[in-house]
Amino acid sequence: MLLLNATVATMDGTPAYGLVEQGAIATRADRIVWAGPARDLPAEFTDQETIDLGGRLVTPGLIDCHTHVVHGGNRAREFEMRLEGATYEEVARAGGGIVSTVAATRSATQDDLVAGALTRVDAMIAEGVSTIEMKSGYGLNVENELKMLRAAKAVAAQRPVRVRTSYLGAHAVPPEYRDRADAYIDEVCVPGLEAAHAEGLVDAVDGFCEGIAFSPAQIARVFDKAGSLGIPVKLHAEQLSNLGGARLAADYGALSADHLEYANAADAQAMAKAGTVAVILPGAFYTLRETAAPPIDAFRENGVPMAVATDCNPGSSPMSSLLLSMNMACTLFRMTPEEALTGVTRNAARALGLDDAGQIRPGLRADLAIWDVEHPAELAYRIGFNPLWKRIYGGEL
Repeated sequence: MLLLNATVATMDGTPAYGLVEQGAIATRADRIVWAGPARDLPAEFTDQETIDLGGRLVTPGLIDCHTHVVHGGNRAREFEMRLEGATYEEVARAGGGIVSTVAATRSATQDDLVAGALTRVDAMIAEGVSTIEMKSGYGLNVENELKMLRAAKAVAAQRPVRVRTSYLGAHAVPPEYRDRADAYIDEVCVPGLEAAHAEGLVDAVDGFCEGIAFSPAQIARVFDKAGSLGIPVKLHAEQLSNLGGARLAADYGALSADHLEYANAADAQAMAKAGTVAVILPGAFYTLRETAAPPIDAFRENGVPMAVATDCNPGSSPMSSLLLSMNMACTLFRMTPEEALTGVTRNAARALGLDDAGQIRPGLRADLAIWDVEHPAELAYRIGFNPLWKRIYGGEL
């Protein structure tokens, strides 16, 4: 395939989106084989099937690097409770929050979970998303954590999208282990990780380091097991308070630390040294009406790469629009449109440990999004508007 008459945002790390006016992209099979100004196109590519894009913008396929799209039920009533004055922690301690989704997820079949996830995944695909990270974490016993991960893999078999799975057994303490978090780690979380790994279901290991979830010491035990299995780690850190999760993630060389509303300059320095990506999740900040914002300036000053994701989940971020996440990152946190687009392409790939996506250059996957816009800033600028024209996944239009 040869794409001509395109404005190409290569997102290769050079300034101004790596923008190439009057650009061309050549693909073969599922790979990009050439990209650059059309005037420099080698003759060997001119005999391929050609598509004139009429000046449209081409970006890498978008990457949603933090989601909980596999789950049962919904938490609309808790949405009402928060509007009536209850805090996220109060809802959780009253038996709501994550635990309420656990009950719905446990009662759902794997087919139920896949069917529910597909409705959200289809909305993501329609906005140019080519890769989605999907977490477990609503089963909280071995059987149901495996069920969630199998459902995530089944989504990839039914839709043209790449799925990366994260084992999030350390998400919350289930009711049957109330006040026995250490026993839960030993008897469920670690054995569940071993079983999921043996079945080939785990691309990364995640945890929730927070007062209503698990301490840094408890998360460290899960990360130690992940390390012994050769699995990379990531962490929900400093969302509601600062317990040292970001520095724990950095100590373990984590792919990412996510949320980070209560992170500080020292956390940013530790993450920069470790190469850990800061995943910014404005949907949860918005939904929970938080007031502490992630330290974007500290991340910039220390050279911490920033990704942006939906955090699509039934409670704190019931949002499936990555374009809206980009707008929120700019409006709420003052990220620039270029930082936001980098956050859902190159840096999102890095947050998932992917080296074959997130940019437009030879050798990478031909996962592309074609937009009816004149400039990349438009993708973060409009609200509730989807300008996607076509999507290319693995070289297929």
